[in-house]
Amino acid sequence: MGRPPGWVTKVTGRAAMRSPGRPPIRRDVERAFWVGIAKGLTSVDAAAACGVSGVVGSRWFRERGGMPLIDLVPVSGRYLSFAEREEIALLRAQKTGVREIARRLGRSPSTVSRELKRNAATRGGQLEYRAGIAHWKAELAARRPKAAKLVVNEPLRAYVQERLAGQIRTEDGTHAEGPAVPPWKGRNKPHRQDRRWSTAWSPAQIANRLPIDFPDDESMRISHEAIYQALYIQGRGALKRELAACLRTGRALRVPRARTQGRGKKFVTDEVLISQRPAEAEDRAVPGHWEGDLIIGLDSSAIGTLVERTTRFTMLLHLPKMPGHGIEPRTKTSPALAGHGAEAVRDAIAETIVKLPEELRRSLTWDQGSEMAQHAQLRIETGLPVYFADPHSPWQRGTNENTNGLLRQYFPKGTDLSRHTPNDLAAVAHALNTRPRKTLGWRTPAEALNHQLLLIEEAGVATTG
Repeated sequence: MGRPPGWVTKVTGRAAMRSPGRPPIRRDVERAFWVGIAKGLTSVDAAAACGVSGVVGSRWFRERGGMPLIDLVPVSGRYLSFAEREEIALLRAQKTGVREIARRLGRSPSTVSRELKRNAATRGGQLEYRAGIAHWKAELAARRPKAAKLVVNEPLRAYVQERLAGQIRTEDGTHAEGPAVPPWKGRNKPHRQDRRWSTAWSPAQIANRLPIDFPDDESMRISHEAIYQALYIQGRGALKRELAACLRTGRALRVPRARTQGRGKKFVTDEVLISQRPAEAEDRAVPGHWEGDLIIGLDSSAIGTLVERTTRFTMLLHLPKMPGHGIEPRTKTSPALAGHGAEAVRDAIAETIVKLPEELRRSLTWDQGSEMAQHAQLRIETGLPVYFADPHSPWQRGTNENTNGLLRQYFPKGTDLSRHTPNDLAAVAHALNTRPRKTLGWRTPAEALNHQLLLIEEAGVATTG
């Protein structure tokens, strides 16, 4: 005869639940997997440590973009654990009463009674309690599915997408094409390939700029973590995963932090070491102190970078290959023709730096690369003192190192940098200088530099007055 319709709801106190087949892996097992990932284990090793196959672990990591979707803090003791449910199933099979089960578990009898009814297996037509099925039903009932904010808020989604993937433009507003890019394959951090040139604000910049651009619209708010999840996690549907290629790192997956764990040159004397640099350069209180470096590309191509320490304002140096490069035989004493030799770098810095007011030309800090061998001549020509960081100490030029990382979005490693024109470099510099920075209170470097120039102008007027 079978059971009458609705008997499950009447007996268990909940609606009938459609079985997905074999119950999925428990959340405490998945939690152990992500704890292992946070410790620096690979997907396969973390999966083996929590008792699942390496294929399952790799799928979890890939589908979730390297980000756990569950809280890594163990569930509160307020809720029944899987071990307690196993004990309930064992005692129930031994015909132990509800109150005796509750006494042995240290739980309320009503908790055990409710558990036996609400999470019992019903597909056999009877209430049969099995620990695995009960735990799956409890986890399923505990979920609180909720549409992502970027899915339901179209203006917010448009704002985020525009600043992640918007076209970059030159100062006069024209579109800067950039190189043609290969199709996105979903791989983590493309190497030796051109990347799409985009506005490319970071999620943190977007999240913190929203209150400035929309001070009275509370609906235009989102956290940077929500943006990362929309990019990395499959199935969120708000943002296309291809937009992950527009991030500065270009990563399609989040990489756990735990996984990422010379001799000086003859032209560098004690008088020009960073220890001799004016103390005012260290605290960034006075503008005009710069950091510089080269980013190197394929076939000895290079671009020079200059970054002001106080405002983070960036200028790029065009270093084209000199006549005869690749044709004339190279000798040990002949000048470098690749475009980033000492003479070429000296001339490029001098041509760029002299356009600035004297108050913004206080010092330049460089690493001990041979391209700065003519620093003494540069100081004579421009009046700009040059100081050198200690060997193997990139943190002493942290502002420039960070900027070079930003520039790698537009000039990836292993690509030919000599094909980019001065207009291309100006467009990229303009994109960086109009991006808000957390360290500047979410102002842009261009705004910060303009403020400094106004202060210099006011001081000059006060002096002459």
